Amino acid sequence: MSFLLAENMTGGYGATDILHDCTLRVEKGQIAVIVGPNGAGKSTAMKAVFGMLNLREGHVVLGGEDITRLSPQDRVAKGMGFVPQVNNVFPTMSVQENLEMGAFLRDDDFSDTMEQVFDLFPILKDKRHQNAGELSGGQRQQVAVGRALMTQPRLLMLDEPTAGVSPIVMDELFDRIIEVARTGISILMVEQNARQALEIADMGYVLVQGANKYTDTGAALLADPEVRRTFLGG
Repeated sequence: MSFLLAENMTGGYGATDILHDCTLRVEKGQIAVIVGPNGAGKSTAMKAVFGMLNLREGHVVLGGEDITRLSPQDRVAKGMGFVPQVNNVFPTMSVQENLEMGAFLRDDDFSDTMEQVFDLFPILKDKRHQNAGELSGGQRQQVAVGRALMTQPRLLMLDEPTAGVSPIVMDELFDRIIEVARTGISILMVEQNARQALEIADMGYVLVQGANKYTDTGAALLADPEVRRTFLGG
């Protein structure tokens, strides 16, 4: 069984279903990317995996354990880390305080984990006493990812991690995401920059109107003429 199996997810907000029999799988240490047009249900699928959306049908299994009924906080305790697209840092707190907030569920010494975050994002070590709200957009994203890593997740979920950053910063963030996956952490990522995201993806999911339209390796989706024509601009 896949490390993450979010199978046959159907649900939405109130009486309106946004997801329709949507299935996502992520293996251990793999990068899986969700792409598709605006309004396709990409972020909704991510929120469903994290327990922020009630499912009418389907289930979510992490590491062989059914977590469908667990709250988001309980899912964090089971090994999920989630980085939302917006409002993902505490702007009036320092970088170091933001990272410490990520360890709120831990009762052990987390100094080694913080050093690992600083090794991954050296600029954060230099700016650790600076308020997160004073950082550039790319640096704030690094803080948000670093804070999620402080929970020692087995699955890291990123909702539009490169939104609003320059192409150079996007490439750097993708490089760091690859490094995180190499440590054995699974990655599930929603991304608008579909072509660049699929280039680093082990698996790709193209959603249309809340349903799976195409599912294949990142390389296969990039090579698929129909996917390229419809979703990647040719």
